[in-house]
Amino acid sequence: MTGVSIARRDPAARLAAFTRVATDSVDDAADAVGRIFCPHRLTPERRTSSEFFALHNSAIFNGLSVNYVAYGGSVSIDPGCLERFFLLQIPVHGSARIKTASRDIATVPGACASLLSPTMPTQMMWQDDCAQIILLVDRRLLEQRAAALSGRPAGAVEFEPAVDLSSAGGQALQSQILEFVDIAERLGPRKPLSPVAATDIREALLGALLHGQRHSASEAIDRFAGRAEVLPPSIQRAREFLYAHADEPLDLVQLAATAGVGIRALQLGFRRHFGMSISEMLRDIRLAQLNARLIAAAPDDSVTEIAFELGFTHLSRTASAYRAKFGETPSATLRGMN
Repeated sequence: MTGVSIARRDPAARLAAFTRVATDSVDDAADAVGRIFCPHRLTPERRTSSEFFALHNSAIFNGLSVNYVAYGGSVSIDPGCLERFFLLQIPVHGSARIKTASRDIATVPGACASLLSPTMPTQMMWQDDCAQIILLVDRRLLEQRAAALSGRPAGAVEFEPAVDLSSAGGQALQSQILEFVDIAERLGPRKPLSPVAATDIREALLGALLHGQRHSASEAIDRFAGRAEVLPPSIQRAREFLYAHADEPLDLVQLAATAGVGIRALQLGFRRHFGMSISEMLRDIRLAQLNARLIAAAPDDSVTEIAFELGFTHLSRTASAYRAKFGETPSATLRGMN
């Protein structure tokens, strides 16, 4: 069956100019979709059913892709652990059952979506001509952002897999992804996103994921951001000053004057509320800014120049600290995103 006739079986399909797979062959679908996502077992509920088809449209950007995936009839999908990426699946029509290591959830349009983490084994049943809009996020990109927000080294992040689409966080996620789909459709497959637009979309989606859905790093992020408790005004002022002047040498006298307390009181306050010293927080802020700049940088940008602009003067120490936090060197981040 041709791709055109497959697409006609789902007239609501999005991203029509980005078709990667359109087939009524189970084996071809498993092979082609597996190369885009990851290898998996694909089994129709009725192997000989003429209902089966697979449609996969995919717009790919650095570290992210937005996809429209539809299966005719009902199919089981067993990818095991995703390993390299997170998948947010928002149902458009039909329904799905998702089993992870700890949960068994049902997703339906307008009510519940699923958010799959790379370290958790997953099995799925897509039912009744199910179609979903799927956001794929590179694992490294999200885990590095979680590290930047939490003040901790990068590590595995596992999300609560059920996304309540009626909640504020779920609505924000759905809105961000649909906006991403709209932008991709307006651009088409031949026109790339501008660097500014790519950065804006990436930041909005990462923020919506990490702040809108509970996960294993949520508590650490809340604490580092001062949301876990009400910060004293002096500590809040000092923290804001560090962010605003992160590229400048640390001046404890000026910082204490801005906060309105003594240096010792400020030092004790940072230990109590953030679990780190003032200088450790400043270094973490700078490393997070370096990571964000490298992810958004052009291929010919210089790691050295970016680091100097952010106040780093000892490049070997910076590279070691960056690797300890993000699991790779600054140059590896720059290469990986270009």
